[in-house]
Amino acid sequence: MTTHSPVTDDSAFKAPEVDPMPQASDSSKSSPENDPTFVKLAMRNMVRKGSKSLFHFALTTVGLLGLLVGLAFVTH
Repeated sequence: MTTHSPVTDDSAFKAPEVDPMPQASDSSKSSPENDPTFVKLAMRNMVRKGSKSLFHFALTTVGLLGLLVGLAFVTH
């Protein structure tokens, strides 16, 4: 039978340390122009997973329309 000892190392719960003011040499590694925006990443992801994204969009649209029609019917 094994006994479990309490966790004494809390390093797994600490957030990684981030330098709030990057140095000038750090900016040469990646410039803001080269970093893709969230919109570009989302568009790339939709192109890569085209039919799945379109299916989820259609499902969401049908569900939202069904909710609105259902609420209109109940509150009438």
